[in-house]
Amino acid sequence: MASTTRCLRAQWLRRSALRVPSSARHQSTFTFTNLEKEMRQRKIPPIFDDLTPQPSYRLHTSLADFLPSPPPPAVLPPTTPPSSLPIPHHLIYFEPTKPASTMLADGTNPDQSPGGPFVRRMWAGGHVQYNHANPLTLDAGRGVCAEFIRSVTVKGQAGAEKIFVRIERRLARATAEESEMLGLAQRDPEEKATLEHRVRQRLWRDSDVDFGPCAVLEARNIVFMRARSKEEAAAETAKAAGKSLKPQHAPDWSHTIVPDAKLLFRFSALTFNAHAIHLDPEYCREVEGHRDLLFHGPLSFVFMVTVLQQELGRRGAGEVVKTVEYRNLAPLYCREEVTFCGARVGEGRYEVWTQTPDGGIAVKGTVITEQGSI
Repeated sequence: MASTTRCLRAQWLRRSALRVPSSARHQSTFTFTNLEKEMRQRKIPPIFDDLTPQPSYRLHTSLADFLPSPPPPAVLPPTTPPSSLPIPHHLIYFEPTKPASTMLADGTNPDQSPGGPFVRRMWAGGHVQYNHANPLTLDAGRGVCAEFIRSVTVKGQAGAEKIFVRIERRLARATAEESEMLGLAQRDPEEKATLEHRVRQRLWRDSDVDFGPCAVLEARNIVFMRARSKEEAAAETAKAAGKSLKPQHAPDWSHTIVPDAKLLFRFSALTFNAHAIHLDPEYCREVEGHRDLLFHGPLSFVFMVTVLQQELGRRGAGEVVKTVEYRNLAPLYCREEVTFCGARVGEGRYEVWTQTPDGGIAVKGTVITEQGSI
């Protein structure tokens, strides 16, 4: 009986992964040019969040057992005097909170999706910039994130295209007026539309390096792909494994962990991320063709930057992270070794990367630092 239930569930997962979101059922009438125009014009609702220390404290605690220099037991920081939002803890704030019924079949957010037939989603990398002259502080005040689709690019041959969506997230303090309007927006659709317009107008900049009033600028590169069979997925994964890149630099430091399902669940919960590739082993095997749960791309980013910061602190370098650019190149798996490495390659410049168990590069990044206090 249990075997039959698992089989039926796997069939349901396959069908669910192939569903076309209702907003894109007429996608065949669009050209890719029209799709790019439509996506860039989407008005994604701004995300308000209370900047309390609690999420950061929980991430700190979740990572502690996996870091090379385990920090002392975490104590929930007070809001007075406030501490600055740690780098790279911005990832666990300002995540959209949507009813399950509005999410896509694989548990992901529909706001950035091009729709069918591009129903598979992977995090391809990103670029993060920190404004140390105007940091966010965890004082229980209200912050806001305005999210925009900066670009949409199609790559690949006809029938095997991949759509790369560059999402720009601009994080700032909410103004007193915005906080006041937020209460009214809960009851009045017109007030809500006005508030959202004002936030987007205040935070948007034509240049993706212009902070304006923002403390963090984050670009997320998401790739959307067509559905595939379990067998096609397994063959593509095996083929990619044979082409893994090797590091160009000898590491100045390295640290190996074996992530478990508890770590992946906690990070999914902290980022309010219901993507099944991190939570459901059967989905990973039967739909995506992977052998186990996938280690999050942004969790690699968190570890690479956190380990680097520990190394800078150990050396007394007096440097803080200014920008990080990274690419996810190969999958990493739960219950398998993941190694975080780094090397200083110039003044205020570091290469960081994450290795698979066989020494191939899974994530590759470049960090620029500036003088400041750790």
